[in-house]
Amino acid sequence: MSITKLNDAVKQYNQVGVAASVESADPHRLIQMLMQGALEKVAIAKGYMEREDIANKGAHISWAISIVEGLRASLNKDQGGEIAQNLDDLYDYMIRRLLRANVENNIDILDEVSSLLTSVKTAWDEVPEHLEQPSGNTADGSSRPADV
Repeated sequence: MSITKLNDAVKQYNQVGVAASVESADPHRLIQMLMQGALEKVAIAKGYMEREDIANKGAHISWAISIVEGLRASLNKDQGGEIAQNLDDLYDYMIRRLLRANVENNIDILDEVSSLLTSVKTAWDEVPEHLEQPSGNTADGSSRPADV
């Protein structure tokens, strides 16, 4: 089997694994997966930026932006209150910084966004998944974690 075919097979296997994980994940886990995906895309974009591969750098920054936009769109500001508003502002800032990093080929900005995403993900990872009550609602009565 050639390296190309082997790489294609690994990619297909990974896609099936991710799809299965998404289908069985609860809202808390989905947010974790999205944050991890955004971090991975930023890291990959950084590598392409270092190698001066403009097309792939731009593609992965765009992908990271799409993920952060998805995180932002999932916020429930009515139930999340000030925390949700702060996250909305932070996600907006990250998107603007990613755009600037792309235009300026600025690795420091990618590192900044990665650090911000890591901080949010670390805090999110510490939120116990068992906060959901048996009815499927969270402690605040929402149908998903209050921050989203």
